Amino acid sequence: MDITNELKHGKRRAIARAISIIENDDKAARALVKKIFKDSGKSITIGITGPAGAGKSSLIDKISLDLKKRGYKPAVLAIDPTSHITGGAILGDRVRMTESTDSGTYIRSMASRGATGAISWAVRNSIRVLEYAGFDPIIIESVGAGQTEIEISKITDITVVVFNPNTGDNIQTIKAGLTEIGDIYLVNKSDLAGANQLFDAVREYIGMTGKNPTIMLTSTKSSKGIAEFAKKLEALMSSKKKTKKTQEKSRLETELRDIVLNNIKVKVGTMLDSSSAYAKYLKKVQSKELDPSEAADKITRLIK
Repeated sequence: MDITNELKHGKRRAIARAISIIENDDKAARALVKKIFKDSGKSITIGITGPAGAGKSSLIDKISLDLKKRGYKPAVLAIDPTSHITGGAILGDRVRMTESTDSGTYIRSMASRGATGAISWAVRNSIRVLEYAGFDPIIIESVGAGQTEIEISKITDITVVVFNPNTGDNIQTIKAGLTEIGDIYLVNKSDLAGANQLFDAVREYIGMTGKNPTIMLTSTKSSKGIAEFAKKLEALMSSKKKTKKTQEKSRLETELRDIVLNNIKVKVGTMLDSSSAYAKYLKKVQSKELDPSEAADKITRLIK
């Protein structure tokens, strides 16, 4: 059954079915993406990342409501890095976003299942489903875990990094690799002790980087900084719309390369599993007759 007509009219059940297809059924997903691909790449995407407990879900709840008041139609994809079987974080996201859900914001949780490449593929195509259903902007929430936030920053137009004063390793997190990805850095839960010190630390480590990001204090409890954050997001969205076509071309090139390289990796892996030459050189490595690099060079030369 073709669900694209229902998708085009923003029917929630059709959207849920389509994203489930993207996550679970490779053949059906390819057929669906083929139908909607031409209409993709128009919505602004906003990645919101940061450590667990930073208050991202509550922040997204507030900002979605503010964006709706400004005439936008936001949707949220929440990436859950835990097992899709336990679903713990998924339920938490839904509970914390009740206000925006009640006002009509579409919220969907997706399990990362531990594979960053799979995140890119599933999220990219889920974004296309939401675009086709008329949502703009599309907010991607991810817990700052390992490579996930870098992946998300590569497939979104705007990246927001959220910290809070309760996370003791925040300064180490700041040093560890989030300094280049953010357009906006938020010190959330700013009503808590230590917020100003953390704000100063973020400004010191990140404020002077080439990207010249915005650094703000916010609190969903007191609504401090929420309106200012929404205004900054709106200005960035307007600016990104102007360069969206160029950005989309670059992003599609990256996506195509990712898929080709992944296909080659799978193909080569299958070849190695049935290769007598690989088995022979593996034994030589295991018996220390050859080192792994030398053996790999010999095996690689045999692949055609």
